[in-house]
Amino acid sequence: MPHMLIFGMGYTAGRLADHLRSAGWQVTGTRREPINGAIAFDDKPAVLKALSEATHILSSVPPARDGSEPVLNDYGEAIANARLDWSGYLSSTGVYGDTGGAWVDEQSPIGTGRRVVRSAADTHWQQLRDNMSVFRLPGIYGPGRSPLTRVRDGKAKRIDVPGQFFSRIHVDDIVSAVIASFAGAPGVYNITDDRPAAQHEVIAYAARLIGVEVPRLLTLDEANLSKMAMGFYEENRRVTSGKAKRLLDWEPAFPDYKIGLAALLEQA
Repeated sequence: MPHMLIFGMGYTAGRLADHLRSAGWQVTGTRREPINGAIAFDDKPAVLKALSEATHILSSVPPARDGSEPVLNDYGEAIANARLDWSGYLSSTGVYGDTGGAWVDEQSPIGTGRRVVRSAADTHWQQLRDNMSVFRLPGIYGPGRSPLTRVRDGKAKRIDVPGQFFSRIHVDDIVSAVIASFAGAPGVYNITDDRPAAQHEVIAYAARLIGVEVPRLLTLDEANLSKMAMGFYEENRRVTSGKAKRLLDWEPAFPDYKIGLAALLEQA
């Protein structure tokens, strides 16, 4: 039986775990605390035992605020030396920084934006093992975590930054890409949909889908965003996932946000 060890059972990793278990896999996950069947990240004997039994490992743990990389710091050597059929890391398209709306692919430079620490982690994971797959992910949405939810809750803001694009991806398309990579070549892959769009367009479409008034368009000053949220609007890029389509024979089931949001509405 294949056995996946997942460091960091968050939203995306939890969705992957559910899918693998339904397909007959054994899945062990770590969390900060040993809840919901996961083992504690700091329980080194339990984690190392799971690692010794695993055929596949995935880390979804981002770098810490101080710049350290918890999984690599605590378990990097053990992961590097483990007998694994596959290894993976969930990174971010934020590593590409601001390109003024230009398209980026896996050959584009990284480390020039606000995600310097994430870029370093991305590079370190690439170098850890020969069979490492690194998935660079944009904004993630899916059941319980989407513009539909924010619009319903009255928390959605439409912010006008002319000419700005964002890429995004449905969580289930990340799951299918990771699974496709099990039989594919290791390497770095952007996993995105095919329709980068302005944030305010997505919010407006979500509002129309559920039949509520479209929030008015705000300037950045009117939006009164936190420093962290403001950073989101300081970068502008479009991300292509052509490499994953070619080498992994992967296609997103939700190739644009309109298809993805409509599917979420049907599932609700």
